[in-house]
Amino acid sequence: MLLTQEMGNIPLISQIMYAVRVVLGYLMNGIFFILDKLGIPYTGVAIILFTIVIYIFLTPLTYKQQKFSKLQSKMSPELQKIQAKYKGKKDNDSVMAMNAETQAVYAKYGVSASGSCLQLLIQIPVIWSLYRVINNMPAYVGKIKEAFSPLVDQLILKEGSKELISNFTNAAQHVRQFENAKYLAGDTEYIRNTYIDILNQASTADWQTISTTYPDLASAVDNSQALLSHYNSFFGLNMGNSPLFQIKEAFANHAYLIVFAAIMIPVLAAFTQWFNTKLMPQQQPSGNEQADQMMQSMKMMNVTMPLVSAWFTLSLPSGVGLYWIIGAVVRSVQQVVINKRIDKMDFDAIIEANKEKAAKKMEKQGLTNAKLKELANVKNGGSQKSLSVDVSISTDKEEKIRKATEYYQKNAKEGSIAAKANMVKLYNEKNTK
Repeated sequence: MLLTQEMGNIPLISQIMYAVRVVLGYLMNGIFFILDKLGIPYTGVAIILFTIVIYIFLTPLTYKQQKFSKLQSKMSPELQKIQAKYKGKKDNDSVMAMNAETQAVYAKYGVSASGSCLQLLIQIPVIWSLYRVINNMPAYVGKIKEAFSPLVDQLILKEGSKELISNFTNAAQHVRQFENAKYLAGDTEYIRNTYIDILNQASTADWQTISTTYPDLASAVDNSQALLSHYNSFFGLNMGNSPLFQIKEAFANHAYLIVFAAIMIPVLAAFTQWFNTKLMPQQQPSGNEQADQMMQSMKMMNVTMPLVSAWFTLSLPSGVGLYWIIGAVVRSVQQVVINKRIDKMDFDAIIEANKEKAAKKMEKQGLTNAKLKELANVKNGGSQKSLSVDVSISTDKEEKIRKATEYYQKNAKEGSIAAKANMVKLYNEKNTK
């Protein structure tokens, strides 16, 4: 989300993402407001608290995911037996039978075939929005936006300022805002926000260019930079600048402690990501070729993702790298606590409870409690083999049809086809007797 973002006719998914960012933005602004009142208005501290709060709220979803993973590891052998049983059988009876037995296993363990997809679908927009909020702090934190305002109010009035900032570092992603209808219409707030968007991504050299081009604004530039540096300062680093930029700058000034601190951002980002993956439940070889290939792919991803994290956090603002580090640390703590809790669970008792729940659910739906009566016939070398599934489902289609027929006969309107058919039925029954 940018300061200048507008809803417009954007897709539903984008609207959901926008709504999530707005909510998270209010939370970030609230945290920074409290820190400011406490005399510690630092974006680094705000990012840490913000990340911790969000992941605490996501704990129930994380717990459900891990519980599903544990149940999945237990039911995986049963599913593999079913797959092996019907391997190479593509006829309709075999497919239906395999699906029935697979659904029975899922019902037995009390999970759905979609597994933890819902939890992931909820978490993904939140995680993405976290990054956007942290990467565009002025769009959400009023105090930080105010640090730009005195300079921007004067810079807007300067001739050629638009062309000047259009060539700034990372300005390309915002230049299109100059062509927006609101900008062309002279919307003052939109114009101010566009300038702030660009200045928020500007380098030290870009800020210096403003002072050089407009000497009378040098004081305003220094004041804005000083206030932003105060907000963004965290262990000697500027959360608004990338580690790579700060390493180069620190080397030039022989500030080697800053070099070390900047290098630690991508290093810790990679290490914490790697450590977090080690705490997650690890799949064991199953003998199933497809499943084992997927397991190997996951292992490879667990190695490459930390390296990718290091590369991205090297060039992104240090605040984003701090968020990745804190997020991984919080997830690791969650993982340890959740693993201990799950390891103490009696999964045999859970499975039995799930069986009872499934039976009650079927009973409420009017399904029979007996075992599957209509068994799928699977062709095996010309012979017929009966299959049984350990779950109670209704197969009495005739009963459903009878009840539906009686309903329409009793409620048929006079003169309707159903009413005439009913008369014919009664006539035939009378003559038969």
